[in-house]
Amino acid sequence: MKIKWLGHSAFLLEGSKRILIDPFITDNPIANVSEEDTKNIDYIALTHDHGDHMGDTEKIAKETGAKVITIYEISLDLQANGVDSLGMNIGGTAKLEGASFSMSPAMHSSGKGNPTGFIIEMDGEKVYHTGDTGLFATMSLIGEMYSPDVMLLPIDGLFNMDVRLAAKAVELVKPKIAIPMHYNTWEPIKADPNEFKKLAERYAEIRILNPGDSTEI
Repeated sequence: MKIKWLGHSAFLLEGSKRILIDPFITDNPIANVSEEDTKNIDYIALTHDHGDHMGDTEKIAKETGAKVITIYEISLDLQANGVDSLGMNIGGTAKLEGASFSMSPAMHSSGKGNPTGFIIEMDGEKVYHTGDTGLFATMSLIGEMYSPDVMLLPIDGLFNMDVRLAAKAVELVKPKIAIPMHYNTWEPIKADPNEFKKLAERYAEIRILNPGDSTEI
């Protein structure tokens, strides 16, 4: 599987399917997105409905026919706007063609429904995108029950975990690889990913990406 960071919390997963997560692109000042990144999308995983996560979800879904997987209440709104959307809830798993989406809790806020994360499995690999979240002790159960290969987690320290708390989250989940996100988009959420790496590299391989960079797992 190839994982591309588009900036902020937006990622493109490429394997047998093409999956976008939280595609905040148009108004994202650090986005580094090619025209091809938003074409031929099969699924969009949306963690919650804040603007810096919902972003271009509806536009891309309508242009590509991608199915949006999100919490039930947000799904109803998307369906009312003509978007193909699957509503689900925390603890559930949607087994779709070529990929599965397990919805996890997140400690945050949301306009509708609850904030969430996803454990996405494709081609035998599992990626845990935490969504926006603070640290919570039962992250250890996510690690135990799903054994994610990769963890994508925020380090900004204003709306989410700071680097110290994010390092603890990596310790709890025990992924093979951790990739920081949701930082340096704007001045109030500036954070040093190298500081996160120093604190967390004893627990997992830390890969720091620049917007537009890809990594293979």
